[in-house]
Amino acid sequence: MDHAERLRQAVTELMPVARQQLAQLVGYPSVHGSPEFPPSATRDAASWVASAFAAAGIGGVEMVPTVDGSLAVLGHTPAPPGAPTVLLYSHYDVQPPGDVAQWGSDPFTLTPRAGADGAERWYGRGAADCKGNVVAHLTALAAVRAVSGLGVGVRLVVEGSEEAGGEGLERLVTERPELAQADLILIGDTGNVAVGRPTLTTALRGVVNLRVEVSTATTALHSGMFGGAAPDALAALIALLATLRDARGDTTIDGLDASGTWAGAQYDAADFRADAHMYDDVATLGSGTVADQLWARPAVTVIGLDAPPTATAAAAIAPRASALLNLRVPPGVDPRAAGTLLADHLRAHAPWSAHVTITEEAAGEPFAAATDGPGYATLRTALADAFGAEVVTSGQGGSIPLCTALRNAAPRAEIALLGVEEPQCRIHAANESVDPREIERIALAEALLLTRLAPA
Repeated sequence: MDHAERLRQAVTELMPVARQQLAQLVGYPSVHGSPEFPPSATRDAASWVASAFAAAGIGGVEMVPTVDGSLAVLGHTPAPPGAPTVLLYSHYDVQPPGDVAQWGSDPFTLTPRAGADGAERWYGRGAADCKGNVVAHLTALAAVRAVSGLGVGVRLVVEGSEEAGGEGLERLVTERPELAQADLILIGDTGNVAVGRPTLTTALRGVVNLRVEVSTATTALHSGMFGGAAPDALAALIALLATLRDARGDTTIDGLDASGTWAGAQYDAADFRADAHMYDDVATLGSGTVADQLWARPAVTVIGLDAPPTATAAAAIAPRASALLNLRVPPGVDPRAAGTLLADHLRAHAPWSAHVTITEEAAGEPFAAATDGPGYATLRTALADAFGAEVVTSGQGGSIPLCTALRNAAPRAEIALLGVEEPQCRIHAANESVDPREIERIALAEALLLTRLAPA
């Protein structure tokens, strides 16, 4: 049995341990900054992560408080002479579960059951995003330790507030750039375009959130006495929001290019419709391919609306209404500059001279990976061997602002994004799940990478 097969066998034998570890970690409702869950849940999750990586052989593991109140779990095993250092990143905080009634099982109890394709999946909040990636890192380290011992340096960075914006770790890395010094940084927070299809994410959208308020009067007005002549702030807001897309669904923000094309792996339209749980008779948006729309073009989404609820609405003209807009931009576009264009557009297109007030709420930089380094070459081979399939590249609509902070702190490091997620995982939604085969294959790929990067 050669070394690769020994690692494969070791990872397979470790999968019952991986399931137990994931069950323990999912059991912590580690929603950072949520009044719904006690802060002790995130502290306990951080303590579990620190203990698990210390047991996996990572040296100097510590929990470091950050400015947003989260705990970053850090560790460092120095590289032997002549060996490179690999940084392993993931996060242990999770999204809130939402309406628990929509789940088929308790969101904080890892529950195995069959997925849509009949294969077993493990359900629970964070099972994929991102506690499944934490466990994949642990499994890879345990396999390498069992077969050959660690021949490279390893830095560990596990975040506790990524889902809440990640300000704490981003600031920490900016203030202490030595924490990011590595030859290859593995961001375990993305995944594959499909189960069993190894994927490296090479582009992340940037993001900016804007709150827009439209006001037309100082008080609500009787719709019978004043309707027809008095301007309706809610109708004005609806008309204003409608100017952000054309009839095909393309983004139409004045001055913001929306014609980019994606050169990597495409996203089959039928697969996308199924993954997005769309109705059969509802059209996908935009004039480009699905991949163009998701990864190469800006997209603005109305993610919140303040308006009178229908259950208690009076027969009155609303004097004000507001919306929260989420603008995603591809690599190469400054999100704050795009946010300025969006704000200018909103002011220019407000109907009836309605008053418009705009506030920026959050912003994160886009990211494009350089993929021509030696670390990437070794990683591609390791992924192909672990999955038995050709590696493809993909974009991701989400943002990971930490990537920019890591690039600034360690400009010579290669940064690669991968992970256990795939479209069936339904991350951020009810019934989040992970395919355990993805944990096993990602763990094997990382184990192969860590051993192949070691000097002969």
